Amino acid sequence: MAEASYDPFEEFNRAQAGMGSVRNPYTRLAELRSKGAVHKLFLRDLLGPVPLAPGMADEIYSVVSHDAVARVLLDGETFSSSGYARSMGLVMGHTILEMDEPEHGRYRALLQKAFSKRALDRWEHELVRPLVNGLIDRFAARGHADLVRELTFPFPVSVIAGMIGLDDADHRDFHRMAVELISIAFDPMRGMRASQGLRDLFARVLAERRRAPRQDLMSVLAQAELEGTRLDDEAIYAFLRLLAPAGAETTYRSSSNLLFGLLTHTDQLEALRTDRGLMSQATEEGLRWECPLMGIMRTATRDVEIDGTVIPAGSTVSVNLGAANRDETRYENADAFDIRRPQKTHMAFAFGAHRCLGMHLARMETSVVVNALLDRLPGLRLDPAAEDVHITGLTFRSPIALPVLFEPV
Repeated sequence: MAEASYDPFEEFNRAQAGMGSVRNPYTRLAELRSKGAVHKLFLRDLLGPVPLAPGMADEIYSVVSHDAVARVLLDGETFSSSGYARSMGLVMGHTILEMDEPEHGRYRALLQKAFSKRALDRWEHELVRPLVNGLIDRFAARGHADLVRELTFPFPVSVIAGMIGLDDADHRDFHRMAVELISIAFDPMRGMRASQGLRDLFARVLAERRRAPRQDLMSVLAQAELEGTRLDDEAIYAFLRLLAPAGAETTYRSSSNLLFGLLTHTDQLEALRTDRGLMSQATEEGLRWECPLMGIMRTATRDVEIDGTVIPAGSTVSVNLGAANRDETRYENADAFDIRRPQKTHMAFAFGAHRCLGMHLARMETSVVVNALLDRLPGLRLDPAAEDVHITGLTFRSPIALPVLFEPV
């Protein structure tokens, strides 16, 4: 059980590079991009005294242009994902995050079955909508709320817990451990305890689902077969550990970022309120404009040259998704938030073979939460008395709070 005074949300945010201090990393990224697509950098210069995750090198090659990012992510032979085994693999286990082809393709095809359109439709109606509306019920009559703390932060983790098939009584501990799991960089022991705690929680449910399957993700994985062999318990635990923070952390941040964009561009908020046909465009623009996770890592398997910079074999390559999404050679007026922008593929979900497995779930969740707010809270607007509401962070980006006013209902 967690200490009574311990708040994993606050602990995790405090430990993230630039959270609460870095407002706009894009000016520096644009300067780098103007000088080349790839730069040799030192993390200590970028992050200051923030501890590095186990296995993470101080010296990195940062990729900051759209075309170079696409090249790296499409070339899995030259730019391997295996380096994650030395960092997140320590707490998650062997997952698709660290797998290269052909192993990655085999496991991804199997896991993809758990995210079928039929499953997403069922989860939307049976799980996501009731959860979102239940949270809005708690503050709709009040006339004011913090949309981060009271809605976008709690709802995605409850969705993931419900999808897995966890009991309501386990949701609080599940959320705590999901956050602690990715806190390994600044508190390794807490991260390892969370890993074991999640395994114990999943083990209890998995044993039941192998005996009596239900319509949940745990049951799908328990019955799934890879090349004629069912997934063993540890493979299932590893995937669920990966899903827990990925589904909770990034979705809450992307939903919060889109809401911030809309609330600070009131003409676009009203346009969306009037024409919900703009929802898909708005969702994609929110992801492009402020993606929740700025970068992912790769390891060079051979000496390779990109845009005149030689990256030696064995080097850590930081693929900056946020920089790619603000590349002025691909997006006109790239720093602007514009839900009517002509749509082009963005990098918020990465690219290539490792593109986010849960991207359709994330899009659906964001659409549900924004539609529910527009449907239920007339006059929704930022609280004008709130001080300096903004998006912050260098690795993970989101607003710390979204204080709003609306007509009580």
